Amino acid sequence: MKKLKVIIVDDHKMFREGLKFLLYELPNVEVIAEAEDGLKFLELIKTLTPDIVLMDIKMPNMDGITATKKALEIKPELKFIAITMFGDEDYYYKMIHAGVNGFLLKKSGSNELAEAIRMVSSGFEYFSVDILKNIIVTLGNKNQTNSEKSDTIKFTPREKEVFELICGGLSAKYIAEKLNISHRTVEGHKRKLFDKTGAKNISSLIMIGIKNKLIEI
Repeated sequence: MKKLKVIIVDDHKMFREGLKFLLYELPNVEVIAEAEDGLKFLELIKTLTPDIVLMDIKMPNMDGITATKKALEIKPELKFIAITMFGDEDYYYKMIHAGVNGFLLKKSGSNELAEAIRMVSSGFEYFSVDILKNIIVTLGNKNQTNSEKSDTIKFTPREKEVFELICGGLSAKYIAEKLNISHRTVEGHKRKLFDKTGAKNISSLIMIGIKNKLIEI
């Protein structure tokens, strides 16, 4: 079986060592490199192409947000899982917009780590329930002082339908059946939603929807 190649990026050596120990227990994963900050990571990917990058958010020299953006400009096929702690809520939206594919709490165990890697490597996104709750509550609280919905993003009635169903967690296949349209048409609406919002993935689309009060939380 081909092993998934992983790079760990975190400024704490002890945490990197602990993460490597957990990853060593996974039979389909191989840690090919580690970096203590974003700058070192960008040097690494000049010669290495990992399947998954486990990326810390707050680091010296170059943080995870900047490193993720720059890395995806060089190698857009890279997949990122942000490694975060409670208290990092202010950075969630920025990391999603940078292009990460999921979030994992630093306190997570080996089972959740394995599931996050499996999901992201298979083309899906991974967010622990606790992190999703924090994202929604944090963005919701920030918007409480402004009760008006954003008028900067305009959807057609059909786009709004598709948008709301996507935010409800429905697949393109199910949306097509529910709205009695083709799968190709759904994908076309998704592309237009991404273009209009600037979203890079479904998670980013949902966060933009929350931030701009386009969906209820």
